[in-house]
Amino acid sequence: MENIVLLLIFGILIHGGSTYNFVVKELIQEVLREKIDDNRTVLNEFIEERQNDGYVYETDMTIESHPPPPSTPCPFAKGLVSCDCLRCICLLESKCKPIGCVMDVGSLSCGYFQIKEPYWIDCGKPGKDWKSCADDIQCASTCVQKYMARYAARYGCPATCEGYAREHNGGPKGCKNPNTMGYWKKVQLEPGCKDVKN
Repeated sequence: MENIVLLLIFGILIHGGSTYNFVVKELIQEVLREKIDDNRTVLNEFIEERQNDGYVYETDMTIESHPPPPSTPCPFAKGLVSCDCLRCICLLESKCKPIGCVMDVGSLSCGYFQIKEPYWIDCGKPGKDWKSCADDIQCASTCVQKYMARYAARYGCPATCEGYAREHNGGPKGCKNPNTMGYWKKVQLEPGCKDVKN
């Protein structure tokens, strides 16, 4: 149908004078407007159908119509050490998984942060017992936070992720022990941990 209308218009242009040019121009514009409106209708019907089926994508609608996903809450206990820093230490120690206990330098280290029994005693013995606490992310991170609260300021460790990580690795004075620098470098190699400051 549209092709026939266009041919008629073309014929009028060839055989008609200036009187017909105005009419032809209006006809062409009307055909184009109808085509645009048809396309809008098809697009709107497509989007509505997608919405009803629950399959609307960002390519179907504007970005503004999609609210950003809620941020993932921090799984660790709050305290001196930031969530990001705890995550980095946790990744290095266990890939942040409850891996139980492994032998480490002559004694067992357990759970998410590979906590040794004396460390757990120093942090106030949270939870039912050392091993089950170490495999519970809230209990284990509470232990780390309490350990830092107890020792960091006492031994002049900086309130930075480096200070906390080195103290976690080397004990109460770990931030002053040059042997813990290698541990800190490994923490920084974990994904997203290079620029973690505190």
